[in-house]
Amino acid sequence: MPGVNRLFFRFFVLVMLAISVATFVVYFAINRLFGDPLEDIARRQAAAQIFLLEQYIDQAPADEWLLRLNKVREVSNIAYELLPLASVRPQIAPAQRAAFERGEIVMDVGAKAFYRRVDLKGNAYVGADEEAIRASGLPIDVGLALRMEVVRFVVVALALLIPIALWSRAHWQDLQRLSAVADAVGEGELTARAALAPSASVYPLAQHINRMAERIAALLAAQQTLLHSVSHELRTPIARLQFALELVRDVPPGPDLTRRLAGMEADLAELDALVGELLSMNRLSAQPTLLREDIDLAAALRELVASLDHTAGAEHIVLDLAPDLGHLTADRRLLLRAVGNLLKNALKYAARSIHLQAGRTAQSVWIVVEDDGPGIPEAEWDKVFTPFYRLDRSRDRNTGGFGLGLAIARQAVDLHRGSLQVGRAALGGARFVISLPLDANA
Repeated sequence: MPGVNRLFFRFFVLVMLAISVATFVVYFAINRLFGDPLEDIARRQAAAQIFLLEQYIDQAPADEWLLRLNKVREVSNIAYELLPLASVRPQIAPAQRAAFERGEIVMDVGAKAFYRRVDLKGNAYVGADEEAIRASGLPIDVGLALRMEVVRFVVVALALLIPIALWSRAHWQDLQRLSAVADAVGEGELTARAALAPSASVYPLAQHINRMAERIAALLAAQQTLLHSVSHELRTPIARLQFALELVRDVPPGPDLTRRLAGMEADLAELDALVGELLSMNRLSAQPTLLREDIDLAAALRELVASLDHTAGAEHIVLDLAPDLGHLTADRRLLLRAVGNLLKNALKYAARSIHLQAGRTAQSVWIVVEDDGPGIPEAEWDKVFTPFYRLDRSRDRNTGGFGLGLAIARQAVDLHRGSLQVGRAALGGARFVISLPLDANA
């Protein structure tokens, strides 16, 4: 799994870089807001020498400060020097000069020293207003402080990296399983599935991959079934045409020839209708979006019924539309195609009566088509929406059609995120129920 390994290696490098950058950002932010941390460390390490200067030497009377300074020199291994201001000022860093001129102690961490003006006005220390004290050889060890910072950095890094590593390891193992499943599916093993615990963080992704594999397997199976069915359906009228052509060559002009030519035209019309239905199914499968518009549903259903072939018994369709049916946002052509296919199916099998009902609830619109025909056995309810499936295999196409009408209706309803169910009608025949969500973005 080189891709997964590379992903987690990059993640590890990114975490380390983030920790390093955060360390430097923290250092510079503290330096900017509160001063140099190294100087603060050096000042703490030189606290004893600073205390002697401020609490012992500075507290001496004006004529005794130099005597106390000399006493400190005798007992301390720190070098205290009195230097002219003119020679000290160039040694002070530009950022510290203002503090030095105010009489504050300024640190020179690199030289392990500090500087301070003796007396700003010349009042406290007689004759010392143009001098500065330089204490060098201070017990400053910044390296120790740096090593402490490194240890702190390592501890923080480990405290972050160990939980991240444990968390990443579980993800890495789960992603490896998903990667193996994806490779297996890509190689044609469509039964491969990702088995992860629901507590796994990538469990939703595993579910999506499993559904994708199931969808691919179903599509391939449907494709194979469709190809087999299409070849069978096309072969029958083509064989009849070929046979009729062989016979028509020897038939002299007359009624028999006319009858045979009419049969051949019927076979060609059948082929044309079959190809048209197949193209409709293909367009529905490939259609990514719906051409939604605002539909007056009651008016659209009345127009649909009026457009049906009355010679087929369309005048026996009873409309029962709720007064509050109102409008629906949908693809008008596809929706009416689905309802029309259900009505045509009912017209084939109804004995005398067909009912078309429609109503609405707070969340959906429902359309019901039922007839008083022989109905559909419950064992066949899940199969009638399969392309080219006919309940009675003995029926010819004049009775059973191609077996595509209900499949096209189901696809059209599915595109609207609705449902199409079949059941037993109160009239005794088949009952088809379309349910569509009112929310156009459902």
